[in-house]
Amino acid sequence: MLSVPTLVSLLLLAVPRVARASPCVAFDANFNLLAFGFDGKDWNAGQQDSWTSGSATDITTDGRPPFDGTSTTCYLAQFFNAIYFINADKSKPSDVHIYDADAKAWSTQAVEAGKFDPLNFNAILDHDTNVFYALSHNELYFLNMGDLKTSNQTAIEWNDVQQSPYPADYQPVMGLAQNHVHFLNVPGAPAGSADIFVIHYSFFQPQPQAYPLPDGSAIPSTHGQTASFFQTQGVQQEFAFIPDDGALTYVINVETNTTKTIAGPTTKDAKAQYAASITALVQLDSNGAVSFIPYKQGDDSANSAAKWSAVSKLAVAAPASGSSGAASGTSGAASGSATGSAAAKSGAPAAPSRSAGAAGASTTGADGSNGAMTNAVSFGAVAGALLALVAALQ
Repeated sequence: MLSVPTLVSLLLLAVPRVARASPCVAFDANFNLLAFGFDGKDWNAGQQDSWTSGSATDITTDGRPPFDGTSTTCYLAQFFNAIYFINADKSKPSDVHIYDADAKAWSTQAVEAGKFDPLNFNAILDHDTNVFYALSHNELYFLNMGDLKTSNQTAIEWNDVQQSPYPADYQPVMGLAQNHVHFLNVPGAPAGSADIFVIHYSFFQPQPQAYPLPDGSAIPSTHGQTASFFQTQGVQQEFAFIPDDGALTYVINVETNTTKTIAGPTTKDAKAQYAASITALVQLDSNGAVSFIPYKQGDDSANSAAKWSAVSKLAVAAPASGSSGAASGTSGAASGSATGSAAAKSGAPAAPSRSAGAAGASTTGADGSNGAMTNAVSFGAVAGALLALVAALQ
């Protein structure tokens, strides 16, 4: 006869496992807002003028990665209208998954990581060269994506550039503008300044560059996230810096070497991720809610009055939740984020949890539908039967 402890063990085995989930948002080259890995589905919210009405379009299709990495990150290659994903498959975290936004198709590019750690890095995708630059364990690497909008048969590789000049415990904050990588919150650097890595010449400038505010004050020396504002043509000239406390958003202009402020996000979330288009900054918070603030480059009056609003189009299609565990099996919603040519946070300081709802150890069909209800029914049936058996044995 089975003992009660044995039955309890069987009951625990029947409990669905909850996977940590972290979707990501990115823009395509037409600046449609795309949301990936929301409870096993991907969505197109359209352009900015439509975000506050209607419902997003389901763009889930075959070939997508499982989105079960610890912190998936995504980036827009504007010239090619392709979005690159790193660490979207926990079984092959170094692979780069490619979404061709024109063809609405997925492919997977094999990558030789070498000493690069896809579970602990911060990266930008350079606009003009289409090359990733990443800091991993205090070492600077690059990955040349060439003109890829679909994978090829030959693996590409991360190349070691040099050791960074920073202490081992530095948690990188990297912003991209004018083909330069801007490192913020560098230990020992003056507040409000950035160390600059010049991509085209592959070297660190010897002195930090100051980016003062109009009143002479400085950007706080603190950790945070960044996102670069795109241009209709040419490279980014500005990037947003959002400190972890979310009190304000700082917009750094590398043409004028100045900083302006706009409103901080309504949701103060150190685990949030950000993406930017030409005219908006978007936040994806750790519960899966998406919001935005309009931005008009060069218009201080409009920007100072701008307020954050929900992207209700996505909220209708994929409601956020207060919990942070969502599983959807092989087509699961477990992607992290940092977007476009924005700085990606992966492994520092903490892997965010994005998508919501405890969906259990589910599997999904080819259409990406979530199997949580099936699992819940199965678990309920098993649990009920085992509890009835326990009662009969008393």
